[in-house]
Amino acid sequence: MLETHIGSGGAPRIALAGRPTPLLPADRLAIALDREPGTTWVKRDDLTSLGLGGNKVRKLEYVLADALAAGATHLVTGAGVQSNMARATAAAAAKAGLGCALVLDGAPPPNVSGNLLLDLLFGASVRFRDAADHNHLELLIEEMADELRSTGAVPYVVPVGASTALGSLGYVDAADEIDAQISGSPLVVLATGSAGTHAGLAAGFGDHERVLGVRIGTRDDLESRVAAIADATAERAGRLAPRGRPVLMHDQLGDGYGEHTDACHEAMTMAARTEGLILDPVYTGKAMAGLIAGCRDGRIAAERPLVFLHTGGAPGLFSTSHSDVVSRWLSRE
Repeated sequence: MLETHIGSGGAPRIALAGRPTPLLPADRLAIALDREPGTTWVKRDDLTSLGLGGNKVRKLEYVLADALAAGATHLVTGAGVQSNMARATAAAAAKAGLGCALVLDGAPPPNVSGNLLLDLLFGASVRFRDAADHNHLELLIEEMADELRSTGAVPYVVPVGASTALGSLGYVDAADEIDAQISGSPLVVLATGSAGTHAGLAAGFGDHERVLGVRIGTRDDLESRVAAIADATAERAGRLAPRGRPVLMHDQLGDGYGEHTDACHEAMTMAARTEGLILDPVYTGKAMAGLIAGCRDGRIAAERPLVFLHTGGAPGLFSTSHSDVVSRWLSRE
């Protein structure tokens, strides 16, 4: 049986994440960045319990509860071919005994690997479509939901990334966890894509200045999107809107979403060789590259307590499309 709890703002959530996740010291990483030991930690949200973990599991706790209350028979969402969100949604649907339909943006890859392999293992039905942008992808998701309705199913549409006020309540909870695990109001650095994780943390802390998002996607409205979701999430959680404005770093994107950069490869290598920490080239690798750049150029003060939010994504590293690029980079060392 699924275990239900009352979460932030009185909203029901299904226990999927195995809370709290560990907050671990990263002293060797700190020393490599000329920081003092005892100033740097990693929040291991890659270790949430469901389907090889990641940040999406916290969001899906609230989304799945809402879907079950609505009498849903299927979860429907969309994302990239190697999406962590798609994989987590498929796992949540399987856990709840629901069907799962995924719209994956792009062509079918020549080899089934990484997150796509897991999508299929969890029993999701997959459709490959080329989406012009995020809005187009949302339309394609709705089309798939309409097809399911025509068969008598009851689909529940999960917006891209579950980046809504409801899903972001999961990161209000995470903010409370972090403050219970460490004192000193640390700065939290993370990858910011669809904005919900970033917004939830800001709403939970009540302060945008405590969250530094490293942009990893192509959304041009990221600041306004983070601000809007944070305000809506805080209202839903019964809290004041966060102070200040969203803080974002835009210089680690490279040629676009999912495109590799040398700074990302350096960050992946540094994390692996100082802390045994596995990062991926789409999300956490670029977020760590932003953290490294910020420490080196002074954007992140050396004396400020610092938490890197590990949002997961390791299955994507093991897809052939990404592992081949990383292995070629390593061979040049």
